[in-house]
Amino acid sequence: MTPALAATAQDDSAFTSALVAPGPADVIPAGSDIYAPLLGHWQVRVTDHLPDGSERTIDGEVLFARILEGRAVQDLWIFPGRGGRGTDTPKSGNRYGTTLRIYDPERDVWIVDWFNPVTGTHTHLIGSRSGDDLLQEGENGDGHPVRWIFSGVTATGFHWRGERSDDGGRSWILETEFSARR
Repeated sequence: MTPALAATAQDDSAFTSALVAPGPADVIPAGSDIYAPLLGHWQVRVTDHLPDGSERTIDGEVLFARILEGRAVQDLWIFPGRGGRGTDTPKSGNRYGTTLRIYDPERDVWIVDWFNPVTGTHTHLIGSRSGDDLLQEGENGDGHPVRWIFSGVTATGFHWRGERSDDGGRSWILETEFSARR
């Protein structure tokens, strides 16, 4: 390994150890630590419900970790998974993005920002608990209301659905579903 590559590997290790946190910050009450059950690595199947009524299904992975001294949770959504990616992976349905979920103790909510550099997508939402679900609400890049909902969260699985409204939230269109298993 060249000295430059060795230095880069050491820098990567230092960056990772500074970023990743072993537990939640004291500022997050136990009842507000809503993303804790999602921490770790998941095998996931995504189903995109396309505008023409067809569906596209892709297998991939999602990883969640605590970051920034435990004040935030970051996740990676990778579709197709790392084993199935290549330079010829089509842009449509391609996800290699990240979500930052930062706890806001003043409002007792999570500030949620999703970025997918593959497609240039950025979505800003507010996350909170809604009954047994984790509800994230905001707007997509076109200004339409969106809601992303984690439901059925257990130690071994969860279901996530993404919905969009074209009428200001009176009705919702299912766009995407993720079914996850450990």
